[in-house]
Formats: sequence, structure tokens, C-alpha cells
Amino acid sequence: MSSDRLARATASLYGLALGDALGSQFFVPANRQALTDHTLPPAPWQWTDDTEMACSIYRILADHGTIDQDELSASFAVRHDFDRGYGPATNRMLRMVREGGDWRALAADLFDGKGSWGNGAAMRVAPLGAWFADDPAHAVRQAELSARVTHTHPEAVAGAVAVAVATAIAASQLRLSPGRFLDQVLAHVPAGSVHNGIREAGHLLTIGDPVLAAGILGNGRNVSAHDTVPFALWAAARNLDDFERAFWTTARAGGDIDTTCAIVCGVVGARVGSGGLPPGWMRACEPMPRWAAVPGPEHTAAGPVTPPADGSNPGR
Repeated sequence: MSSDRLARATASLYGLALGDALGSQFFVPANRQALTDHTLPPAPWQWTDDTEMACSIYRILADHGTIDQDELSASFAVRHDFDRGYGPATNRMLRMVREGGDWRALAADLFDGKGSWGNGAAMRVAPLGAWFADDPAHAVRQAELSARVTHTHPEAVAGAVAVAVATAIAASQLRLSPGRFLDQVLAHVPAGSVHNGIREAGHLLTIGDPVLAAGILGNGRNVSAHDTVPFALWAAARNLDDFERAFWTTARAGGDIDTTCAIVCGVVGARVGSGGLPPGWMRACEPMPRWAAVPGPEHTAAGPVTPPADGSNPGR
């Protein structure tokens, strides 16, 4: 196992968990003002299904170095905690897998045989992109494998591919303007609604208001990949080197806050490294599950992307 791959994936996973756990707190009415004021709600912050499923991807990669779909399906099913906020279709599917059902048939049969086009495959995939940051084309193939365990609709697969590639690019390239970042992601995303949304996100990079951008791109309220991923990548593109600003920009748009923030913070976490994650936020977040055997950031080699020698900011 490459220590660099593990370090990148660990930073991405912790970033994802922070975005997920903190974002989920703003569904609590008492915490709404904290979102407006950009202040932190009371700890501890519990993560959701986004993090639980991302931990399975991380664990499979750590064990196998590649996505074994049977192993991933089994991990999703065995680790499935009904109270983490899974959607009804996923809850039913994972229960049936535990009872001996064939994940291939179950995933393909969802939604009258069309497969799910939800954002679930995209929300969990950032650590995979970080793992394969040295080979974005391979990240595409691995993201497809990871998505199809639960989501067979082409738009859901495209959403997972987009987030994985975005994370790979963010983690591996030093000088990266927002426009160049999205252009490189688009080069790997198949034609369709997700692709079109990301292209539109590129046209909106001069917009500073996330509420306005989300009004055009979507904010995950419909929990579909094409309603979630374009805005998430818009927010990531504009804040690649600032984890806290990336979170608040994303959360301000509302919608499926835990998922959009999980995606954005997984991408940015892979770029800034474990050293770029806010320590106080880390202390407030629910610990990772023991079964995932995720090392704490202090035990990994990941750190912030080294700035260029000329002192310029690669994220602008």
C-alpha cells in the first residue's frame, strides 16, 4: 500500500466527514442562526450515511487497492446503520443484501429498472479520487465500479465520476485555477445532465453568491446527482485552498447541506491535506468508526499543498 495514497485518502475522508457532520447540524431548527452567522453549533456533530459509506470505500481500498464490488456491497450492507439518514430505497436494498439478495439485480431493479440517479454514489467517492490522484483515468473506472454497487443510472455514475476526478485533480495539481479545474473534470464526465451542469458551473464562476449559483445549478434538494454535483464542484472550484470557506460557501446555499458539504470538503480536504483541516472542527466531530481503522490525521503524512516558490496562490 502506498503511504501517499493512504495519506491523501485519509485527509479526504476526514474532510468529507467534517463537511457531512457539521452540515447535518443545520437541519436542527435551533442551529439555523448559527448557519446565518457562520458560527459553530454545539458539539458533538454526528456524521450521516455519507461518511458511513465513504468509510467502506476507504476500507476496501486499504485492503485491496482496488474496488472489489462484492466486498464493497457486503461492507455497505453489514455496516448499514438505519439511523444514519439513508434513503428508503437504499435502506431496503441493503437489508435485502444482508438477507442474501444479489446486489447486481437489486441495484438494477431500482426505480422500475432505471436504477437510482440519486447523489449517494457521488457523496461517498472523494476518498477514492484521492487514492487514485496519480491516475485520473483509473479513478474514472474505479468510481464507476463503486457507483454501480447501488446506483446504476448513468447520471448517478457520472456524478460519482465527476467527484472522483475532481478530487484526484485537486489533490495532484499545484497550480489550478477554478476554470481549469472544472475543464479538466469535464473532460472525464460522459455527456448528460451532470456534464451539462458542470459546464454551466464553469460559466458561473464569476458569481460570488452561492445562493444565486445554487438557484441555477441546484443544491441537492432533489437528491439527484445532476441537482447536486454541479453546484458542489462550483463551490469547490472557487475555494480549493480554503477548507473553512469552502464549507461555509456550500452550506449557505441550503438544500441537502450534509451531502453537498461532504462532497466539497472531501475534494478540498484531499488538496489541503490533514494539516489543512480545522483542529477545533476535528475535535467536535464524531470519531470515525473503529471498523474502518482510519488513522488520525496526526498519523498520516498528508499536509497542505506546498505553495509555489513565487508565492502566488494556485487556487485563484
